[in-house]
Amino acid sequence: MTMSVRSGQFLSRCLLMAGLVGLLTLQTQAANKNGVLDPSQADEDYAFQGEYSGTITEEGAEVKLGVQVIALGDGKFRAVGYPGGLPGDGWDGEKRVESEATRDGDQVVFVKGDGPHGRLTKNKLTIERADGSVMGTLRKVNRKSPTLGKKPPKGAIVLYGGKDDVKNWKNGKVSEDDWLQHGTQSKQTFQDHKLHLEFYLCYMPHARGQARSNSGCYLQGRYEVQILDSFGLSGEDNECGGIYTVSKPRVNMCYPPLTWQTYDIDFTAPKFDEDGKKIANAKMTVRHNGVLIQKDVEIPSPTRAAPNKENADGGPVFIQNHGNPLRFRNVWVLEK
Repeated sequence: MTMSVRSGQFLSRCLLMAGLVGLLTLQTQAANKNGVLDPSQADEDYAFQGEYSGTITEEGAEVKLGVQVIALGDGKFRAVGYPGGLPGDGWDGEKRVESEATRDGDQVVFVKGDGPHGRLTKNKLTIERADGSVMGTLRKVNRKSPTLGKKPPKGAIVLYGGKDDVKNWKNGKVSEDDWLQHGTQSKQTFQDHKLHLEFYLCYMPHARGQARSNSGCYLQGRYEVQILDSFGLSGEDNECGGIYTVSKPRVNMCYPPLTWQTYDIDFTAPKFDEDGKKIANAKMTVRHNGVLIQKDVEIPSPTRAAPNKENADGGPVFIQNHGNPLRFRNVWVLEK
């Protein structure tokens, strides 16, 4: 069969377009595995991930339910249900149930596990009974920390409020969006102080555990409050809000990645006598997204991988580089 020149040109354009689409798909997949900071570069699963809240009818009564939907890559999801409401918004910290789900085109279907069953569109989660009848509908919510954008009080030291403040940091680098990058420490050192820090986790659906948007904020370069994409996890001492290997958070207040989050930390430095002997441990109170998650926790020694040894000297705010792209802004200290 003889093909016309016009048909051949059309076929060539189709093959070129198919190749470009394939290349873009591969680039998107690679980006999502390495860490995405721009929602427009995320995969199709990203639109479904997030928090859902509403009421369902259970045994004739209306009850509040919160659900966190976590993207696991390649169209797979995990959902965690919280009777009473989302963490920090009604959940009592006791029972949590989980389900597995798979994306089918423009919806996600929950089919396996003890947790929520039903169907999820990009903004609505319909909860169903085993017979398919509807128990209720949950709507997607985008929570914001009440301390997000909090202005530094009088007397506070602004460590990072914009790109000009990179001079306050050793090896400080600024992203194209004027956000502070990880892998840096403040030039100024501190004793007792309050720290406000805002952070932005990257989207890494294929990663798990400590490989999922990992960093850390070290007070005095010695005592780490973990930074990690722990959205939907149980909340352990090596997860977001944990004082690393010392104390797990009272509640896991981690929001989904690609959401600005806040730490407000009240830090008391260790005390030493004239001979250099420690007479009091460091202590820390932490609020994550405005919720108290650590209260007056004693820290007996520098946490694992701390860059500074413990002594009577002050220390910097240290932001760890763990190989994942994260961003930071509105960082300030109020000395006590």
